[in-house]
Amino acid sequence: METPPEHCPGTESEQAGLADACAGCPNQEICASAPKGPDPDIPAITEALRDVQHKILVLSGKGGVGKSTFAAMLGWALSANENQEVAMLDLDFCGPSLARIMGTEGEQIHAAASGWTPVYADDNLAVMSIAYMLPNSDEAVIWRGQKKNGLIKQFLKNVDWGNPIDYMLVDTPPGTSDEHLSINQYMSPSGLDGAVIITTPQEVALLDVRKEIDFCRKAGIRVLGLIENMAGFVCPNCQGKSDIFIPTTGGGKQLAQELNVPFLGSVPLDPRIGQCSDRGENFFEAFPDSVVTTALNGVITQLNAQIRGIPTP
Repeated sequence: METPPEHCPGTESEQAGLADACAGCPNQEICASAPKGPDPDIPAITEALRDVQHKILVLSGKGGVGKSTFAAMLGWALSANENQEVAMLDLDFCGPSLARIMGTEGEQIHAAASGWTPVYADDNLAVMSIAYMLPNSDEAVIWRGQKKNGLIKQFLKNVDWGNPIDYMLVDTPPGTSDEHLSINQYMSPSGLDGAVIITTPQEVALLDVRKEIDFCRKAGIRVLGLIENMAGFVCPNCQGKSDIFIPTTGGGKQLAQELNVPFLGSVPLDPRIGQCSDRGENFFEAFPDSVVTTALNGVITQLNAQIRGIPTP
């Protein structure tokens, strides 16, 4: 007797929508009726991404851990090197916050013969988000899977980034849903480096991170590392540190050891991060000597080492 599948068989599979694992999935009917076989858009996406050197997903098991804020800070930090071109792709269609955080809210994308032109937060930092396509920032996006997948494909194959990209950071919604399955399917043929996973120290966040890591392993996504965000509060005046989210089970570092994934570092909570995000300002330019800046620079060092396969302590 054939062993039943343990997880999603994939939209290209002949078993899509029909396998035991599909029971209860909200997209079961769509997958069962969709055309089977290779996706004809994949070659176009692969060609469009051929000049993107490193492609990194930013994931979190749950909302509220500062994933989008951290993705934005990572983008700012990488673009501090003027010789690097950085692209940020916002796939959180229902809660697109990168436009506000990056200081580009209210901007619009423009269509040209070469494709959609992204919005630039800096000379070497480009952003693409559904936020630039909505009539106003309060407009709700109420879409099912097919429409989301269609826009993901357009973002991947129709955006003209202008220059070869050194780093593409893909900010995803919380959880393990349509967007995550689709972006992995569409980007993997072009060489997806892997994912960084954001958590906070408390167990209620770590519970969902375990599921996120399990998802990555089942989907064949390399886990580049785990980052513990909001790891203690640092007073901007006295630099004293106190724990806000208590790591009752050892926090992110202990979880990384338990699940055998790289631990990229801890980043403390600083109220000025939220203030800069609300105003769309670059935290690193405003506070270059902060503890957070030092911590994130350490995370980037560890991340680059993982991408290049260099052993780290």
